[in-house]
Amino acid sequence: MDDATARWAQKLIESYRDEGGVNAGDEPGLPSKPEIASLSMQLMQLLFPGYHDVGPIGKLELSTLTLDRIKALAEDLQRAFQAVLSGKDDAAATATVGKLFHELPAIRAMLQTDVEAAYEGDPAARTRDEIILSYPFLEAIAIQRVAHFLYRHDVPLVPRMMTEWAHTQTGIDIHPGASIGSHFFIDHGTGVVIGETCRIGAHVKLYHGVTLGARSFAKDDSGRIRKGGKRHPDVEDGVTIYPNATVLGGETVIGRNSTIGGNVFLMHSVPPNSLVYNEEAQVRVVNKAAKGDNVDYSI
Repeated sequence: MDDATARWAQKLIESYRDEGGVNAGDEPGLPSKPEIASLSMQLMQLLFPGYHDVGPIGKLELSTLTLDRIKALAEDLQRAFQAVLSGKDDAAATATVGKLFHELPAIRAMLQTDVEAAYEGDPAARTRDEIILSYPFLEAIAIQRVAHFLYRHDVPLVPRMMTEWAHTQTGIDIHPGASIGSHFFIDHGTGVVIGETCRIGAHVKLYHGVTLGARSFAKDDSGRIRKGGKRHPDVEDGVTIYPNATVLGGETVIGRNSTIGGNVFLMHSVPPNSLVYNEEAQVRVVNKAAKGDNVDYSI
């Protein structure tokens, strides 16, 4: 067995050398997925203390605990940022950490508008605590708002890893590049996809299965996809998009206060105050017990 183990190990080592895909070396490696998962959970504990802990936090310990958590998270963020900010000195990572902590109160204020939007927009929500504790969209948008701040400050890789952690946790996929206004609410949430260059206004409500995606990808002379460019739609203030609707294209704009119905497939702009829906198809209902008599209950 030892000989076989050595042969298997050698084959894998050769694969590592030939194929790559190994996060190893003399210099500090890239952040790992467990490391980013830990960072993301620490952020949730700072943004919503007591909701992501083993139990409530006593008022007398909140100040000390917050200070300890900031110190621990700052060290972890410093290491992660240094790993991805290649070619820059430690001062760049330190400055970015400082900017993020300075911004966290404003991010919390924005998240409170999202909680309020969910409370006002969902009759099933009994309390705001229920939203923080049990609505997956809030975890997704909380991590995305932090990741978006890092994305705008040119931190590579880490923001994308953070939102993919949230995607794994919630089933909601929001790219860190997407710009999202206040009072944002995703009802249910599973299967929502929001692309990198989306611009979403305030008081926007999405339902599960909504895709705000790219229509097509420009290619260079060699046939490779061109990176960057405006690829995803804009959604203006007050828009509601119902389940499983798909809106595509970097030039597509959904005008303010519009409503996009369920299962709509849209690749062009619509003016403000539009109602977009599919013509209702005929639904046929037959009596299974009397199918021999060919009873038809068409609607």
